[in-house]
Amino acid sequence: MSVYHIFLVMLGVAIMGVAWLPSLLEKYPLSYPILFIGLGMAAYTLPLGLPPADPFEHPKLVTHLSELCVIVALTGTGLKIDRPFSFVAWRTPLRLVLVLMILTIAGITLAGVTLAGLALPSAVLLAACLAPTDPVLAGDVQVGDPGKGREDNVRFALTGEAGLNDGLAFPFVYLALALLPAALPLSARLLEWAWMDMLYRVGAGVVFGWLSGMFLSYLIFNLPKKLSIRPSAYGFVALAVTLISYGLTELVHGYGFLAVFVAAITLRGRERKHEYHKQMHAFTDQMERLLIVVILILFGGAIAGGLLAPLTWQGMLVGLVLVLVLRPLGGLLTLTGSKRVNMAERSVISFFGIRGIGSIFYLAYALDQAEFPQARELWAILAFTMLVSISLHGVLATPIMNWLDRRHGRKISAELSEPVEAMAQ
Repeated sequence: MSVYHIFLVMLGVAIMGVAWLPSLLEKYPLSYPILFIGLGMAAYTLPLGLPPADPFEHPKLVTHLSELCVIVALTGTGLKIDRPFSFVAWRTPLRLVLVLMILTIAGITLAGVTLAGLALPSAVLLAACLAPTDPVLAGDVQVGDPGKGREDNVRFALTGEAGLNDGLAFPFVYLALALLPAALPLSARLLEWAWMDMLYRVGAGVVFGWLSGMFLSYLIFNLPKKLSIRPSAYGFVALAVTLISYGLTELVHGYGFLAVFVAAITLRGRERKHEYHKQMHAFTDQMERLLIVVILILFGGAIAGGLLAPLTWQGMLVGLVLVLVLRPLGGLLTLTGSKRVNMAERSVISFFGIRGIGSIFYLAYALDQAEFPQARELWAILAFTMLVSISLHGVLATPIMNWLDRRHGRKISAELSEPVEAMAQ
């Protein structure tokens, strides 16, 4: 049998599932990523002669495939946020990125060293990979399509956090690289990390993302008044926004992930109610789902091929501590005193720290740049944590968000009834 044709059949079945499963599972406590991982595990368990899905054998493929998936997801994430950017309006997601993510990185690093016995560079790398929440697999807890509503405090906070932290976690990947033994003294490496990887790259990501967004928004919204763009080409415009903003920023050594999200937010701010936004988001959403299918099948195949073999109970404990302790408690502490979210909303935001495709990219990228101690154990802990997160959060996302929606509905009904009652009195 031709392995190529077998993979085409698997891919076709999975893509058909992407089209139908979200609506079929909408009312049930189950998410389609779990099923695709299971499909990959089943396919690679059967004697079909499929090529190994081990990330160590295909580091470049893993890096670039996950990279493409994340940047497409970041464009879609930025385009669907209705709320204009301001430091006040975005206070909650900024808190989650600038405070909670730092606390999470510190906590995972400590757990990695003390519980799993990881070397410090490896522990920092694991923390940088697992600290950011994922914009790809968190669709069930994010805002709705552009202009469609469903942008309550919880969904907005989780969507904004997922968009921002995929770029802002990168400095800590470079910190892990700087901690590896090298010819330069450690002090010199840390100084270069502080000004280059922390300050310059972040700044370049924001600036080039904004410039790309402004320039592309002119081409998209102003140029068509003189030169029309066919509706069928809206999706290609979204892809152009993604690739141009990411590529230009990476060429000047900025953080492309951050630039893509900033460009999408900037673009969304122009002609906010224009039909382009819906069309561009629809295209990026379809591309994202296609890439998710491929990655999750390969992820399941890697697990079936022994990716979890180096996992120890200490490594499992690190993953469980992150998902069940560090993220929930850290989130509650970070959002304490916030007037924008009540206790119920704060608890939901703190619980849903979904880990996914972005984590795969960071680890694949770092291991392709340098040799880290205990690299296979890092992959095992990462894969285990992703499985726990995808399973636990995938099962609980629908019932918890439905409960939150009912709670919001009761609150709105009560607020609307108050003026009526007052008038009756």
